[in-house]
Amino acid sequence: MSYRGGGYNGWQSQPGGRTVQDALEKGLSAFAAQPIRTMCAGRTDAGVHGINQVVHFDTEVERELFSWVRGSNRYLPPDIAIQWCRFPGDAFHARNSARGRRYAYLLLESAVRPAIESGQCGWVFRPLDQAALEAAAERLIGEHDFSSFRSSECQAASPVKVLREIRVQRRGAYWRFEFEASAFLHHMVRNLMGCLLAVGGGTRTADWVSDVLAARDRKVAAPTFAPDGLYFLGPTYDPDLDIPREVAALNWLP
Repeated sequence: MSYRGGGYNGWQSQPGGRTVQDALEKGLSAFAAQPIRTMCAGRTDAGVHGINQVVHFDTEVERELFSWVRGSNRYLPPDIAIQWCRFPGDAFHARNSARGRRYAYLLLESAVRPAIESGQCGWVFRPLDQAALEAAAERLIGEHDFSSFRSSECQAASPVKVLREIRVQRRGAYWRFEFEASAFLHHMVRNLMGCLLAVGGGTRTADWVSDVLAARDRKVAAPTFAPDGLYFLGPTYDPDLDIPREVAALNWLP
């Protein structure tokens, strides 16, 4: 499924309602004519968008694959849409079967704040240096204790993750940062962005990022960056599961 996160209080269902999970389960339940409960591959925060979020659910209702997509979308709000459907087998679990996860952060570098793309991208007014950004990113690659980039509300059992790749690309006034890891901690990408931009903007050096990582202390890192430009690109699975890695919305991002 894909969704715009700006109008929701994050993915996970909560008593106050207005979450992506609440809206999805309401639509699926209406289509199936019975209650449906879901499990996602990666929970997203308020304001964070999903491009290829993978969700599984168990039901005895039988429908064709295309019917689960089109029929359920009829009951979903305009900013949430199921993109595809598979029957991957009883052993599949959207979260536990994932081998990795991918995020992208879309950033506007401009003297003035965004308007048309407000809520869809982050913003910096200082010019960024790509070589400095890449030097900072290089220091983060590998298996590390990412406690310095972990929210105090994080519920992960361990802060040790494998950050496999950070790609930094520029297209006109827009920057696109892509992150792939075994898994991510709560607020990890947004906290990484805060530190990368401190280096790219010239207020910190790339060596400072190494010091932040080694400190294992959230207090020494940069502030958490805005959620607006953060997109969950989706999980990765073993190829034999035939789970799509891409959907049309991926081509919408610069």
